[in-house]
Amino acid sequence: MRKDVTGEHGPHMKVSAGFTLVELMVVITIVAMLLALGVPSYRYVTNSNRVSAEVNALLGDLMFARSEAIKEGATVTVCPIPNPPANPPICNPGSTEWDHGWIVTSPAVTPSVLRIQQAFANATDSFLSNGGQTSITFDRYGFANATPALTNAGATIILKTTPATATAWIRCVEIRRGGMIETARYKQDANCQ
Repeated sequence: MRKDVTGEHGPHMKVSAGFTLVELMVVITIVAMLLALGVPSYRYVTNSNRVSAEVNALLGDLMFARSEAIKEGATVTVCPIPNPPANPPICNPGSTEWDHGWIVTSPAVTPSVLRIQQAFANATDSFLSNGGQTSITFDRYGFANATPALTNAGATIILKTTPATATAWIRCVEIRRGGMIETARYKQDANCQ
């Protein structure tokens, strides 16, 4: 049924209830442009959040280990676990691969395993100590030591995403002899120096 309307353009104007092909193409073009801009930004945000969560997990457990060592007056160690993890969890002697997970442990406390961190969800990320450290130990005063021993610069555990095409995806956890722990972004080179 046709409806006639009288208006400023004449006595017989049709009222349309749909979209023209040109309007539809304009909307599709605008949506495609927004998606082209939004998808890379979304990927950046999700990668950034994942990397931050992985680095902050180790940072938090190292700070927890230091505070427990001071509180309990005993040594507390953070060390990588084997892949696949053992039951009960144990340190993986000789391993510098922190991306498989780690434990916070103290022989003076019962139970001796205070915290367990499982392997990263993204198996392509690597988290390796640059000085070959297989464990970080805090004494009852909160001072850090490692196996092998810390150098004057301390120890750095480096997270790299794969592919590591952008310097934005390299993060470091730095542990100093005095017990200071901090995170850092990629600096001058891939070893956070």
